[in-house]
Amino acid sequence: MKKIKKIKIRLNGKIKSIIYDYKLLDLLKHHKIALNKVAIELNEEIIDKKKVNKIKLKKNDKIEIVHFIGGG
Repeated sequence: MKKIKKIKIRLNGKIKSIIYDYKLLDLLKHHKIALNKVAIELNEEIIDKKKVNKIKLKKNDKIEIVHFIGGG
C-alpha cells in the first residue's frame, strides 16, 4: 500500500493538511469556492485567476481567500 505524502499549508489563518502536488485550483474546488467571486492571495501576492490551474501548493504556503459581497 502506497503512503500518500501530505503537506501543511495555512488557509485563511487555519492550518490545513493537503496532498502533496495539490494545485490551487484543486483547493478551490475542494472547498466549493467560485473563482469569479473571490480574490486570492498566495504568500502575500495577489494571484492572477488565469494561473490557478498552474500553481502547485508547497509546504507552508499561506493562502488568503476573500469573498466579494454585494451591498448598497
